[in-house]
Amino acid sequence: MIIASEIELRAGARLLLDGASFRVNPGDKIGLVGRNGAGKTTLTKVLAGEALPAAGRVQVSGSVGYLPQDPRTGDLDVRARDRILSARGLDEVLRELRAAERDMAAADTRTRDRAVRAYGRLEDRLHVLGGYAAEAEAASIASSLGLPDRVLDQPLRTLSGGQRRRVELARILFSGAETLLLDEPTNHLDADSIAWLRDFLRSHQGGLVIISHDVGLLEATVNRVMHLDATRCVLDVYNVGWRKYLEQREADERRRKRERANAERQAAALLAQADRMRAKATKAKAAQEMERRARRLLAAAPEERRAEKVAKLRFPDPAPCGRTPLTGVGLSKSYGSLEVFTDVDIAIDRGSRVVVLGLNGAGKTTLLRLLSGLEQPDTGEVRRGHGLRLGYYAQEHETLDPERTVLENMRSAAPEVPDGDLRKVLGSFLFTGDDVDKPAGVLSGGEKTRLALAGLVLSSANVLLLDEPTNNLDPASRDQVLSALRSYSGAIVLVTHDEGAVEALRPDRVILLPDGVEDAWSDEFSDLVALA
Repeated sequence: MIIASEIELRAGARLLLDGASFRVNPGDKIGLVGRNGAGKTTLTKVLAGEALPAAGRVQVSGSVGYLPQDPRTGDLDVRARDRILSARGLDEVLRELRAAERDMAAADTRTRDRAVRAYGRLEDRLHVLGGYAAEAEAASIASSLGLPDRVLDQPLRTLSGGQRRRVELARILFSGAETLLLDEPTNHLDADSIAWLRDFLRSHQGGLVIISHDVGLLEATVNRVMHLDATRCVLDVYNVGWRKYLEQREADERRRKRERANAERQAAALLAQADRMRAKATKAKAAQEMERRARRLLAAAPEERRAEKVAKLRFPDPAPCGRTPLTGVGLSKSYGSLEVFTDVDIAIDRGSRVVVLGLNGAGKTTLLRLLSGLEQPDTGEVRRGHGLRLGYYAQEHETLDPERTVLENMRSAAPEVPDGDLRKVLGSFLFTGDDVDKPAGVLSGGEKTRLALAGLVLSSANVLLLDEPTNNLDPASRDQVLSALRSYSGAIVLVTHDEGAVEALRPDRVILLPDGVEDAWSDEFSDLVALA
């Protein structure tokens, strides 16, 4: 259980949330919603104990499992399976059991005897932690999230960003934590994994706070909604499910408008009467009282919700280039003994629109990293054609330096552009005032997405490599990205699970990984987008 009392959140000098109090009880399944940058991620960090509020306090009883939006693991040489098992301490016990088994075969009698005694103690510990059935449970959760055994036996460093995030999600779900705090858990999941996750969260007996822009997930799982209103810095709590919340929020807005209009009409009548009475000295005191009543009426009336700002996104006007600005020939990539793909050919013509499809782990992100030059292929080569100007949006935001400020990241993306022009572009992406001086590392996932896209605007890129560009975005911001995709006249290579993004792209070709098969796009491929 979590009890939050009078919580105040700030981002620098900017107030995000003022005096919010609420509880997360067992059985509460809360959807935490609001626009990008409203403070949802900051609030979940505070609830998880990973950050402190500017004021107020959080009391936690029971265990908490927290999935941040951009999970980072310390030791990337750890196997994925051991990372998941570490949620219950099983990884250490199994490692010591294997060591004891080796020592039990030693020639030295004393070594064998110590190993036998240690093995017995370790088996008792293993039994307390759930035994080998718990190991099977972890494997089942991982498989349901698109992580087969061959992936679980690999070190984390060999996995894609999406696979590492799914490992962290599996770890949190396996932990048995009483309260789950999940920030965009469906990022990088295919349709089957999302369906499984919905069922898992529906059956979870403890508390749940979930940040998600996946309406289907919210509708299927939540029984309460907390809306963080960025314009009023308040947390509105609705003790109803998702559909009822939408209806109630709309009804609340109509009521607020009606009450505000009534108060303004009554205040105007009082002020008009006060003006007429003020002409007579004997009525001056009564006129002042009417003015005070009018002010009290307006102060007590609910403010209408101000329209929330939306980032204005337009991809750059592409610089002139040759007929085929980017080519990959015979590309292969392996990580250790894991072969990702081999002998892939790809040619990106001027203005072409290509979507890359494949199951999770098929190498979609790896292919974009090879084309961008961030990684080198094991075989083959990437050829840069005449006039190529490349723009790369990375799903894990690797192109951003978390230690640098928002403005400094923009300077890196466009060093020749004056600061004044950089600030104008950042303003159109809703980074204003002190926001530009925040380190990129403290931004929410949606804010990082906006910053990375802002860097593309000034790039004059004629080839865009876009890896899940709609992840972490609220519906209004996502619509802006889709509109930009439709209107951009340069070439685009797109990796996405978002069917709407593919529809907006209107692709002419598709690359199917890991085989590297290229085909003309047809609607028959549409069903593969959410599954890939």
